Amino acid sequence: MRFISEHKSRFGVEPICRVLTEHGLKIAPSSYYDAARREPSARAVRDEQLKAAISRMHQDNFGVYGARKIWLALNREGTPVARCTVERLMREQGLHGARRGKKVRTTVPAASAARPADLVRRQFSPAAPDRLWVADFTYVPAWTGMVYVAFVIDAYSRRILGWRAARSMKTTLVLDALEQALWTRRRDGDRDLAGLVHHTDAGSQGGFNRSSQHRLAGRLAAR
Repeated sequence: MRFISEHKSRFGVEPICRVLTEHGLKIAPSSYYDAARREPSARAVRDEQLKAAISRMHQDNFGVYGARKIWLALNREGTPVARCTVERLMREQGLHGARRGKKVRTTVPAASAARPADLVRRQFSPAAPDRLWVADFTYVPAWTGMVYVAFVIDAYSRRILGWRAARSMKTTLVLDALEQALWTRRRDGDRDLAGLVHHTDAGSQGGFNRSSQHRLAGRLAAR
């Protein structure tokens, strides 16, 4: 019916019905005229009312609300509506909420990389500071794009000793966080870091030398 209404001014109702019938979609002109004169159903009337409310809610929230949030907001306003109805009407209007971007992987294990022995064995409660440092990096979505953050934590005190933020996953991101952690301990005075274990995940990128964990004695001795 909608197709005929949209094109009848150009082709006419009878020619359109004749072509549709020839292609297997049998419809008589009288059927179209009867449907056109018929009063809209209660569902159709309500759908139009809901479409207006959904469109308003979507615009008022900068186009980021999806079906779930609009469904909840309408019910809070006192407009009872099923979630599936909101989803259907949003599809008809071509509306959708903000969509998450491509999933970011910050840890990609390298099957060919050698892994050192497990020095921690899931024991993350050392008896004193500077016995175990835990390091990792993650990402935070921002309006301007993805921001990556690397950090080094003392497992005993849960203190963040070093951290860095950058717009890309580069070796310098995590190495600078480690350098800051070493600087923090030097600033605090002479600290005995002999035997300190530096624990990270098994990712192949990021600058942790493709190691899950290693001792820092060699690095510290060069200072």
